[in-house]
Amino acid sequence: MPENAVPERSDQRAVSPWARPIKRKTFLKAMAGTVGAGMAAAAAGPAFADVLPGPADAGKLQPQALEVTKIADLSGPGITTRFRMEATDLGIPVRTPDGRTMYVFGDTFEAAHVGGGFWRSPVALYSSTTDLNSGVKWDSAFGGDTAQQLWFYEHDNPVFSTVLPSDVITIGNTMYLHVMVNKGLGNVVWTEIWRSDDSGATWVHTGAKFPGEHAGGRFQLLTWDHDGEYVYVYSTRFNRAEPIIMHRVPVAAIADPAAYEPWGYANGAWAWGNPPTPILSGRFGEMSLRRLDDGVWMLTWFNAGNYRIDGMVMDSPVTDLYAAHKETLIWGGAWGSEDDSHVAQLYGGYIIPGSTVDDIHLSVSQWNTEVGWPYRVMQHRIRGFGG
Repeated sequence: MPENAVPERSDQRAVSPWARPIKRKTFLKAMAGTVGAGMAAAAAGPAFADVLPGPADAGKLQPQALEVTKIADLSGPGITTRFRMEATDLGIPVRTPDGRTMYVFGDTFEAAHVGGGFWRSPVALYSSTTDLNSGVKWDSAFGGDTAQQLWFYEHDNPVFSTVLPSDVITIGNTMYLHVMVNKGLGNVVWTEIWRSDDSGATWVHTGAKFPGEHAGGRFQLLTWDHDGEYVYVYSTRFNRAEPIIMHRVPVAAIADPAAYEPWGYANGAWAWGNPPTPILSGRFGEMSLRRLDDGVWMLTWFNAGNYRIDGMVMDSPVTDLYAAHKETLIWGGAWGSEDDSHVAQLYGGYIIPGSTVDDIHLSVSQWNTEVGWPYRVMQHRIRGFGG
C-alpha cells in the first residue's frame, strides 16, 4: 500500500468450526465441509456470509468477458491410479531447477474416496508438459512407481495428525517447501520449511520452524515468490476466516525465521519492520502468489467469504491491493449444476507455470464431503483477464 493509505481494520472474529480443535478421525470430513461449503451455499449465496462479511471491495471486482474452460481432471481413477493416489487435493505447482514442473499434493489416499487407505501427505508428481492447453500429463511420482510421502512420519501420532503443504518455491538450484503441521482441525501447532537440492528427489529439514501463533496466527497458510533479491510472503491463518498480511526475507535467508520482516502500518506510515498489518481484508483460503515471466505479479486465492476463486494482478507485492485489478476466475456452484466456470465445493486455485495474465491455468481442488468423492484436482484455463 502507498504510505498515505489508511489500512482497513476489523476486530470481527468468525465463530467457525475451524476454531475448535477436534479429533483426527473427523478431521478430513469436517475440514471439507468448511473448505468447499458448496452444498448449501450454492443456492443461497456466498458461503459463510452469515458469519463474517467478505472482502470490503468484493462488490468492486471489475467485470470482464472471461472465457473459462475446464481442461482436464488431473487426479482420479485412470489418471493417477498407477501412483496409488486416486484421491488427493491441492496440487501446488512449481518449476523445478531441472526444468520440469512438480505438483505438491495434500492428504492423499489409494482408493477413490477420502480415507480410502494408504494415507500420505505431502506427495508430489512430475510433469514435462509444455502445451498446457492439451492438459497436464504425469511423467513420474516422488518415490518411484508409488507416490510416497516426501519424508517419513506417522499420521495421527501423539504430537500431530498430518502435514499439509502451503507453498513451494524454487530459488536457483534449491527448492523450498513450507508446510503446516496440524493436530486436529483448526490447530496448526507449527509450520516449517524443507529444502531439496536435487529437483525434489530428496528433502531435508532446513531447521526453520514458526510457532502456530507466529504473527498473531496469520503466518500459517502462506504463498510466496521472489524478485531475485527478496522473497515476498502473503499469509493468513489456516481457518479461511481472516485477512492476509505480508513479510519479506532476503532470498539467501529464507530458512532463517529471524530474517523475515513484516510490513505494517504504524505512526502514520507503512514500513518494513512495523508489526504486521492486514494488506487486504476478507476470508482467505489457499493462495498462489507468482511473478510471471513478464514481471507482472499475480495472486489467486480461494475466497471463502464469497465461495469462489478470485485473482488480481499488480506491479509489485507492495502495491495497494485494494486498488489492484481483481476478478472472479471460477465461481462456486451446486452439485448437478456445474459448468466450466462453476465448480461445486471448489477450493485451491494455484497458478501453473507457463501461465500469462491473458492465459491463466490453475490447479483447482474439489471435494464432495457428503460421499467422499469427487476428491480431486482439476485443470482450468481462464482467458481474457488482462483484457
